[in-house]
Amino acid sequence: MNVLVTGASGLLGRAIVKEFESHDWNVVGLAFSRSSPKLKKVDLRNPNEVKETIEKYQPSVVIHSAAERRADVVEQCPESVEKLNVFATTFIAQICATKKIPLIFISTNYVFDGKSPPYKPDDKPNPINKYGASKLNGEELTRAAHPGSIVLRVPLLFGPVENINECGGTYLYNYVRYSGNIKSVCHFQQRFPTHVNNVASVLRQMANKLYKGESFNGIFHWSSSEQHTKYTMTVCIAKSLGLSHKHILPRESPDAVTPRPHNVKLDISKTLDLGIQVVEIPFSKGIQECLEPFLSKKE
Repeated sequence: MNVLVTGASGLLGRAIVKEFESHDWNVVGLAFSRSSPKLKKVDLRNPNEVKETIEKYQPSVVIHSAAERRADVVEQCPESVEKLNVFATTFIAQICATKKIPLIFISTNYVFDGKSPPYKPDDKPNPINKYGASKLNGEELTRAAHPGSIVLRVPLLFGPVENINECGGTYLYNYVRYSGNIKSVCHFQQRFPTHVNNVASVLRQMANKLYKGESFNGIFHWSSSEQHTKYTMTVCIAKSLGLSHKHILPRESPDAVTPRPHNVKLDISKTLDLGIQVVEIPFSKGIQECLEPFLSKKE
């Protein structure tokens, strides 16, 4: 059982590698800017490097999780981001299709406009920012190049981080710890923070089914059921750490940087129908564990 994981140095990628290794899969993790002795350095924007890597390791399944996920970055540099989010994705799908390798592509709930939740996999996408548009483009090109592929859309992710600013969940700790500063935090856009370990479990269960010869493809969703705003997430962090949140004030208007959908809750029933079983990690418990390594540091 061989799995090849792109973006293996990232927040989700690290969780995927750990999950598969702990269930007796042979894992080949790919990275580029954050490569390490355990991860193979591959530039996914280079078709020759991608082709050589896939041919060398002959994976049973490929999980393509590499992407530029920071919506603000995509908004500012859409052309350079397209090389990773769209071009690289298309070529990976083409190679996997040619070699008849099952492919799971990680996408986002930002392909929807947030006006009619909850969203089922076959609901019509309508992204309102460039990040959502780039991932939707990647989805469509992946499905066209590799009709047997799987797209898994996920929401805001959080999990063990290498630095406090690595994910949107742990970043909010910055608002809590500087208690001398009054901070107005968005209490408008609805979010469903989902632990990367839960997503990794879903992917591993899907891969097990594919390896055993079960036939399924198309678009699937996975998300936590726990609904928050940036404000309630921040308050939750403060309470879980026993810190004050009196300086945190709710703001009933969206952030004014990159447009983001109001409510992109995902319907996960199609994924559950596969027989996927996951014990959901509550945000309060998960975020406390993620932040504990940083609490004693003077940053």
